[in-house]
Amino acid sequence: MFNRTLLPALGATSLFLTGCGSGTTSTVDPGAALRAKLPAPLRAGGVLKVGTNLNYAPVDFKAADGTPAGLDIDLAQALGDYLGLRVQFVDQPFDQLIPNVQQHRLDLALSAVIDTEQRQNGTDDSGRRVDPGVDFVDYFLTGTAILVKAGNPLSITNLDQLCDHTVAMQRGTIQAEIAARQTDVCRKSGKTLTVDLFDTDDQALGEVASGKAVADLNDYPVAAWNTSPDHGGNRFQVTGAMLQTSPYGITVNKSDGALRDVLAKALDQLIRNGGYDRILTKWNARDGAVPASEINGGF
Repeated sequence: MFNRTLLPALGATSLFLTGCGSGTTSTVDPGAALRAKLPAPLRAGGVLKVGTNLNYAPVDFKAADGTPAGLDIDLAQALGDYLGLRVQFVDQPFDQLIPNVQQHRLDLALSAVIDTEQRQNGTDDSGRRVDPGVDFVDYFLTGTAILVKAGNPLSITNLDQLCDHTVAMQRGTIQAEIAARQTDVCRKSGKTLTVDLFDTDDQALGEVASGKAVADLNDYPVAAWNTSPDHGGNRFQVTGAMLQTSPYGITVNKSDGALRDVLAKALDQLIRNGGYDRILTKWNARDGAVPASEINGGF
């Protein structure tokens, strides 16, 4: 099981919405009503093309037989089933997911993408517009953990203690942005921080395991997975407080408002009928449960 102490600051709850009893039994199929609101080409094609990076267990990864597995995979499949769509998973580098959604190569991305205002607006740290941005349907609450070698040989407990060291992480992630900002903090104190970026989090973890990097930053479900006894947890440990609470968001093109709204309503239905809870329970991730969907709730 995940260490439930990993998320004390998130304030996440596992409460789920329940319908109000009216004394009558409804025969309306809410899934059918939502299917009718899907964009016509998507409804006609019957296939939902979902981008994912299958290298971030337990959120998105490849099972022993090579098939997609994880929290996001199950959620995408549940949404597709509810809407009567066949889900086609497209495995690709994480930093290509948002650009490919923006270019309509994907219908959406569902791959531990953290919803932020910068990603919504397509801006950089200085507020300059660098891309068209995307919309998000928020479905899970997470935070960033500092993962170090087991035993924490350098007694690291916060970001400032990373100065004058090397850290490793997956490129294109919020964690890479946190590390980039920390390099400026270190520089102001006359120190340096070397940030080595890799295509996958497994590669970054390998750098920590070998001692080439002192830490990796990743999302709390992934940190919990990699410190679990069932998944080689004797190699790493989480240190310090959780950083930057943020929601995961289903990532949709800004022009696809109809699809975005349908996904939000379908997610709410899964929350109400218990399907969402079953998925999070399966992956021991109920600490990050949200009571309802929210559009562009990141900050």
